[in-house]
Amino acid sequence: MIQAENVSYKRVNKDVLKNISWQVKEGEHWCLVGLNGAGKSTLLNMVNGYIWPTEGSMTVLNQTFGQVDLRNLRQSIGWVSSSLQQQLHDNEIVENIVLSGKFATIGLYDDIEDRDREKAYELMDELHCHHLAKRSYDTLSQGEKQRVIIARALMANPKLLILDEPCTGLDILARETLLSIIEELAEKQDAPTLIYVTHHVEEILPCFTHTLLLKNGTVFDSGRTEELMNAESLSAFYERPVHLDKQDERLYLRLAQSTKNSL
Repeated sequence: MIQAENVSYKRVNKDVLKNISWQVKEGEHWCLVGLNGAGKSTLLNMVNGYIWPTEGSMTVLNQTFGQVDLRNLRQSIGWVSSSLQQQLHDNEIVENIVLSGKFATIGLYDDIEDRDREKAYELMDELHCHHLAKRSYDTLSQGEKQRVIIARALMANPKLLILDEPCTGLDILARETLLSIIEELAEKQDAPTLIYVTHHVEEILPCFTHTLLLKNGTVFDSGRTEELMNAESLSAFYERPVHLDKQDERLYLRLAQSTKNSL
């Protein structure tokens, strides 16, 4: 699904990504974890073909950059991000926004067949936003908007679905509702491969079989989530002691109290 080999990317002579090697296989669901400025967005832009490696090679869906029409490749990749939300037309109704996902357009300009509309409503049912179909986009809450654009991303039957910090700006109830929907989606037999991007450990669901820890533009560690996510590894990752609590197969991170004595 994704094969990055010694990928680096420079911007104005600054190393943004350095020697990234990362392999995502079919049937795996990954979390990409890193603090702000770790290089997560740059790596995602590279997966989507919006930028190319300065060094190294990138293969996505068995297509090697430099040997494929990236416009066609992007049709097999669904990307849910805050930047996409900002591009959508506020006065567009939800039904049309979901339908536009088939054509990867901002706005609906193509002819719609009955089966397209049926599929859009099936997806809205799955994402728990069927009741919003005739509402205009600007009247939705942040959580509702996220569910709508995930449904939109699924209209094109993507093989790879990237969820770029989808819980940003959500209250705890909206966050848990969205995470529950994402888990349902991941468990479907025909689910696309998921790449879930976050800097919150508690958002790593049991369905995410693998995790990539990205730090300062490099791979700090990667592998199976159950082996990687432990207090020792994350203390090194965050460069300070942390504790991990587990509840209902979810991890919750706490910073350890400082041992320094006050003066």
